[in-house]
Amino acid sequence: MANNTRARRKVRISRALGIALTPKAEKYLERRPYAPGQHGRARRKQDSDYAVRLREKQRLRAQYGIREAQMTRVFEEARRTKGLTGENLIELLEMRLDALVLRAGFARTSAQARQLVVHRHIMVDGSRVDRPSYRVAEGQLIHVHPRSEVLDPLQVAAAGAHRDVLPAVPGYLEVQLDKLQARLVRRPKRSEVPVTCEEQLVVEYYAR
Repeated sequence: MANNTRARRKVRISRALGIALTPKAEKYLERRPYAPGQHGRARRKQDSDYAVRLREKQRLRAQYGIREAQMTRVFEEARRTKGLTGENLIELLEMRLDALVLRAGFARTSAQARQLVVHRHIMVDGSRVDRPSYRVAEGQLIHVHPRSEVLDPLQVAAAGAHRDVLPAVPGYLEVQLDKLQARLVRRPKRSEVPVTCEEQLVVEYYAR
């Protein structure tokens, strides 16, 4: 029952933000490409500039499943880093452990990836890491703990069952899915990161 409730919530959030956050939500959006509620089909009034920026920030947060405080901290780091703040922001978010577990195909959704990390099934260079926000460094190896490899969800992942609902493995990851291993070979580039976001609107939101 709890899983069904969470799934419905994700679908509702996806419809409100206009972006599929799970494979199930993608199917719903194909059938109902409008916001939830009795007025979802109605033509909306023109959003203010602030509302547009706010929604774009919410879309980015939802895709990574992070809290506002986490987002703010990463934005401040991105602002201090050389280069374009918006691109830096997404590249830093993409180096989170839970994000890379998802990109590698070890999980079907960001929530499942986060759960794998929190439950200590994931290791980085031989050490267990239970923080989804852990920043993976270039060259580090992400792999499943040997005792966790026999679990059904990870056996399903190793067989490649999630590849049909996930984007292609990006160039910054080297993945051996059958061994449940992935290596971050270099820092992600914004153009390669499979998230939907107009990052300049997010920058404008925080710079207001």
